[in-house]
Amino acid sequence: VELVETGGGLVQPGGSLRLSCEASGSLFSINGMGWYRQTPGQERELVAVMYSGGATNYADSVKGRFTISRDNAKNTVYLKMNSLKPEDTAVYYCNAVRLWSRSRDDYWGQGTQVTVSS
Repeated sequence: VELVETGGGLVQPGGSLRLSCEASGSLFSINGMGWYRQTPGQERELVAVMYSGGATNYADSVKGRFTISRDNAKNTVYLKMNSLKPEDTAVYYCNAVRLWSRSRDDYWGQGTQVTVSS
């Protein structure tokens, strides 16, 4: 599974960005796709995920501001980020997960920088 992210950049506080992640390769039995973010010295944290049945999960810090969506025909997942705050600054990573009964296979994109600053 290969994941390619686009859409990061510099935005002012209160602004918006949309990240895209196109998946390719063996997508059979991928159970979910989503976004994580990481800042220096911190662990990678979940931002949003959408499972194959359509269920979604968001970090509390982004609820009401970020929206995850997908285009199955394009094998692409999106993250629309509104009302951005400086604390949203991070490297954002696309993730695809294949779940097994007792384990999981995670696939990652290369990451895209999002900087929120005036």
